[in-house]
Amino acid sequence: MPPAAKPVPWRWLAVGRASRRLVLVVVFVALLLDNMLLTVVVPIVPTFLYTTEYEGANSSVAPARTEPAPPALKAPPFSSMFSYFDNTTVTVSGSTSTVDLANGTESSRPPQPPASSPPLPSSCPEGEEFLAKENVRVGLLFASKALVQLMVNPSVGLLTNRIGYHIPMFIGFVIMFLSTVMFAFSGTYTLLFIARALQGIGSSFSSVAGLGMLASVYTDDFERGNAMGIALGGLALGVLIGAPFGSVMYAFVGKSSPFLVLAFLALLDGALQLCILQPSKVSPESTKGTPVFTLLRDPYILVAAGALCFSNMGVAMLEPTLPIWMMQTMCSPKWQLGMGFLPASISYLIGTNLFGILANKMGRWLCSLIGMAVVGISLLCVPLAKNIYGLIGPNSGLGFAIGMVDSSMMPIMGHLVDLRHTSVYGNVYAIADVAFCMGFAIGPSTGGAIVRAIGFPWLMIIIGVINIAYAPLCCYLRNPPAKEEKIAILSQECPMQTKSYTTQKTLRDFPLTDDSDVEAENAE
Repeated sequence: MPPAAKPVPWRWLAVGRASRRLVLVVVFVALLLDNMLLTVVVPIVPTFLYTTEYEGANSSVAPARTEPAPPALKAPPFSSMFSYFDNTTVTVSGSTSTVDLANGTESSRPPQPPASSPPLPSSCPEGEEFLAKENVRVGLLFASKALVQLMVNPSVGLLTNRIGYHIPMFIGFVIMFLSTVMFAFSGTYTLLFIARALQGIGSSFSSVAGLGMLASVYTDDFERGNAMGIALGGLALGVLIGAPFGSVMYAFVGKSSPFLVLAFLALLDGALQLCILQPSKVSPESTKGTPVFTLLRDPYILVAAGALCFSNMGVAMLEPTLPIWMMQTMCSPKWQLGMGFLPASISYLIGTNLFGILANKMGRWLCSLIGMAVVGISLLCVPLAKNIYGLIGPNSGLGFAIGMVDSSMMPIMGHLVDLRHTSVYGNVYAIADVAFCMGFAIGPSTGGAIVRAIGFPWLMIIIGVINIAYAPLCCYLRNPPAKEEKIAILSQECPMQTKSYTTQKTLRDFPLTDDSDVEAENAE
C-alpha cells in the first residue's frame, strides 16, 4: 500500500476539523438533543405524577373501604352490578343494599352521585384540588432547569474565554447524558426535580459554548445570521419532536423509553464531538473579552435580551399549564397532551429557518418587533380553544413569531458586541442564554401559581399584553451607535446602520518626511 493512502481517514478528519459546516452540525445536534429533553418531559410529568400520587393513593384507600362489605355478597346477583372504577362511587352497606334492591326503591339512586358534578366523559381526570396544586409543583419542576442554568451561565461564559469552547461543549454532553439516564429511572417528584436541575447545568455548557463557537467561526454578519438560523433550527426541531415523541412513547411503551432513546442519541453526539472538536485541546481567546457587567450596562444588549426573555416566557408558561388545562377542560388522553404543542413546534422550525435569511433583508429590529406583537396576539387566543383542534391556530402563530424573534436577536447580540465591544462572544451569549432562561424560570414558576389564583385565561392575557407592550422597544435596535475605533473595521461589512460622532483630522501625505509633523501642526 502506498504511504500516501494510509492517512486518508486521518486526512479527512483533519479537513473536517477545519470545516465550519461540521462545527455547525455539532452545535445543531447538541441543541437538538438539549431541547428534545427539555420538552419530552412536558406531557409525561403531569400525567405521571397524577397516576403515581393521586390514583395510587386512592387505589390504596379503596380496598380498605370495601373490606367490611362481605355481607353484601349474600344479596342476589344485583351485587355484581357494582363497579368501583370511579373513586367518587358511593359505597353501600350490605344490609341496606339488600333491602333497597329487594324493594326496588333505590334502583334509580346509583346514577344520583355523578349528577352532582358535570357529566364529563370517563377520560376526564378527577381530583380538581390535586390538579390545581399540581400546576404549582409541575411549574417549579420545569423552572428548576432554567433557574440552575441562570446561575451557571456567567461562569460558563468566563470559562470559555479562558479555555475555549471545545472542552465546555463536551462537559455539557456528559452532564446531559447523566441527566437523561436519571430521568429514565426516576420514580418520585424529588428525583425528577434533581434530574431537571442537572439538565440545566449541562444545557448551560452546551448552549453558551455552542453559540459562542458559531459566532467565532462565522465572522461575517450575514453568514453568522444564516448559521444562527440553522442552529436555532436544531433547537426548534428538538422542541418539535420532544413533546409529541414523549407523549406517544409514554402512552404506548412506557415512561423510561423516550429517555433511553435520547441517551443513545446523546452517545452518538459525544462521539461526534470527540472526532470533530477535540475536547482535550485548550484554545483560549487571543484577546480578553468584555466583562459581563460591562455588557449588562449596555442598553441595546438589554433590549435584545428582554425581547428574548419575554417572547419565550409565553411558551414557558404554557408548558406546565396547558397539559393540565387540556386535562380539565378537553378531557384529553395522554397522547394528545404533547400533540397540543406540535403546531407551535412546526411553525417555530419554519420561522427560524425562514427569517434567518429574511431578517437580514427586512431589518432584524422590525422582524423582532412584528414577532413580539404576534406572540402577544397568539397568547390571547389560546384560551378560546374548545378542543385540541382549536389550539392549532394560536400555537402556530406563537411558534412562528418566536422563531422570528429568536432568529433576529441571536445574530444581533453577536453584532452588538462587534459594534460596541470586543469581538469575544462567550459572555454575550451567556447573557442571551440567561435571558432565555429567565423566561423559562419565571414563566413556569409563576404561571402555575397564577393559574391556581385567577385561572388559565387570565394568565394568557397577562403575558400576551406584556409582549405587545414590549414590542415597540425593538425600534431602539434600528440604528445602534458604534464605538469610534470600530467604524473603520465595520463600515464595509455592517448591514445595520450605525451612528458615530468623530472629529476630522488633517491627513498627511505619504511617504513621511522629517518636516511632516511640523506641517501637520501648522495645518491644524
